[in-house]
Amino acid sequence: MEPKPLYIPLILGTVRQGRRSEPAARVVYERLAAWPGVQTDWIDVAHMNLRFDGAGEDIKDPGFAAKMTRSDGLVIVTPEYNHGYPGMLKHALDTCLKEYVHKAVGVVGVSAGPWGGTRVIENLLPVLRELGLVTIFWNVHFTYAGRAFDEQGNLREPGSHDKIIGKFLRELVWMSKVLRHGRESVPIEA
Repeated sequence: MEPKPLYIPLILGTVRQGRRSEPAARVVYERLAAWPGVQTDWIDVAHMNLRFDGAGEDIKDPGFAAKMTRSDGLVIVTPEYNHGYPGMLKHALDTCLKEYVHKAVGVVGVSAGPWGGTRVIENLLPVLRELGLVTIFWNVHFTYAGRAFDEQGNLREPGSHDKIIGKFLRELVWMSKVLRHGRESVPIEA
């Protein structure tokens, strides 16, 4: 019997016009969608129906919450804005809590400079942990995003990120399988 496929959606975490992280997200998404035994979805915070008249779970988007409940893991693609993460990404993530517990997450950082979102990833890790997510060991970094992609959103150096994306996805898939097994089979003692 074939095991149930893992469900690992990708979240693009910015709403800015002309966002340079969208082509990076597409590169990772295509690799994730082709991964054996994985189903995915593209979740764009720019297209979420997020309210601003509440906070946290009281403004939960039912569609987003259903995807987070179903998920075995997540990929978050985030640009680095002034050493931090976009407010709309944080706003979207905060609408769920129990949906994330004991699920794997990997982060892809994107920046206009040489660090490829290192600082945004460092700032996001404590938030993800507080939400109950389990971060994997590897990150993907897209440096100089304005130069890395052509006008059509293709990498100017095709295959330049293949090795690290493969390492990242192997770890994410493994961690997602292990944590799903744990959630389904190993009760947490009271």
